[in-house]
Amino acid sequence: MNTEIIKQYETLKDEIIDKIGKLVSIPSVIDESTNNLNTSHPFGVEIEKALDETLELCKDLGFKTFKDSEGYYGYAEIGEGKEMIAVLGHLDVVPAGNLEMWNSDPFKAILKDNKLYGRGTQDDKGPTVIALYAAKALMNLKNKFNKRVRFIFGTDEENLWRCINKYMQNEEVPSMGFTPDSKFPMIYAEKGLLQFNLIGKGEDIEINVDSAYNAVPDKAQYSGKNLDSLVAALDKLNYTYEIKDNEVTVLGKSVHAAAGEDGINAIKHLVIALKETGYSSPSIDFIANEIGNDPYAEKIFGVVEDEDSGKLKFNVGKLIITKDKSQIGIDIRIPVTANKDIIVETIKTISKKYGFEYEERDFLRSLYVPKDHILIKTLRKIYEEETGFDSTPISSGGATYARSMDNCVAFGMVFPDGEKTEHQPNEYISLKDMERAFGIYAKAIQELSK
Repeated sequence: MNTEIIKQYETLKDEIIDKIGKLVSIPSVIDESTNNLNTSHPFGVEIEKALDETLELCKDLGFKTFKDSEGYYGYAEIGEGKEMIAVLGHLDVVPAGNLEMWNSDPFKAILKDNKLYGRGTQDDKGPTVIALYAAKALMNLKNKFNKRVRFIFGTDEENLWRCINKYMQNEEVPSMGFTPDSKFPMIYAEKGLLQFNLIGKGEDIEINVDSAYNAVPDKAQYSGKNLDSLVAALDKLNYTYEIKDNEVTVLGKSVHAAAGEDGINAIKHLVIALKETGYSSPSIDFIANEIGNDPYAEKIFGVVEDEDSGKLKFNVGKLIITKDKSQIGIDIRIPVTANKDIIVETIKTISKKYGFEYEERDFLRSLYVPKDHILIKTLRKIYEEETGFDSTPISSGGATYARSMDNCVAFGMVFPDGEKTEHQPNEYISLKDMERAFGIYAKAIQELSK
């Protein structure tokens, strides 16, 4: 790392940690129940607070700022010139999940053992703040920005991307950019993201697991009839559970839906156990018979994969059953060369046999930037010089803002020797990674804005 950049980091480190902590303390989980047409917080007052706090920070750092009048997004800008490059971050977070799995308050940043814990420290408040301060370091060093550098702040990334879609409708599109919302060395290909609901008739069982589509659920409660039979089935299947006040909570392991094979889906375990007791219903039968514990849903689709982005991933994120209606919420990560229309027709055909109607919630196109693009060449060189690590671009099943515009990639900030903790209990970033990423982002902003 450049000596002057190192000095800047040492000077700014405590301030960076403090600002990340302030953002973590704002529980910016989507809450549309707080929205009305006469306010500027379409995704909830807490998300608006996070946006306002970030824009105020940017003003203090010397950026020009702008907030969308409807509250969908904001941005901060430095530099001059006709051309504009972008750094894209998001300020919303996924819910904390099972609080018993956390060692501290998820919405209070805790520094312990050289790690900063809290929801959003890794995804994506921490990386966004670090990139901001990397630009501030260049400003302090009187760096000449021959292009404008715009930090774009989204507020609905963990849900439907209405924020960045609104930005793309209303604002100038950058010539190129990156988002610090994944892992190093960089993501040049991202799977397509498809989220949908399967809607059916009511059933004579009640289940309400209303978790995020893009996270493997780590718990699923059941308090209906035949609890003894369910417990016996869970024991037979060796599934983990708890019992309290005549309610069984099946326990899993939450991970991002893009890496579902590394998690344990509590919904699937509950459904498979209910099926084991002899219970049958359209929702239970569809999940148990057609999906089971397979994170790739190969019984439905066969093997769907490609060299650039790997296998199709299939996550059951929601299961809501009442006497009036049933809903199965699903997130699929589609390989970059696979045909979305074929995937949709296949799921429609299979689910219709169980009486379900397909209801599409969201679709994000795949990302692919050629490896010989100047953006990738530049970032590869910087990453190699700063770390000495292999800079070969990689693919991902995750969905980042990079796919919202052309010539954009995901660039850090989880390192190959680090731990990916986004969407999990005890999410954190290490001080070591903060320092390394600070130097990389400073150099990247410097080179791209020449």
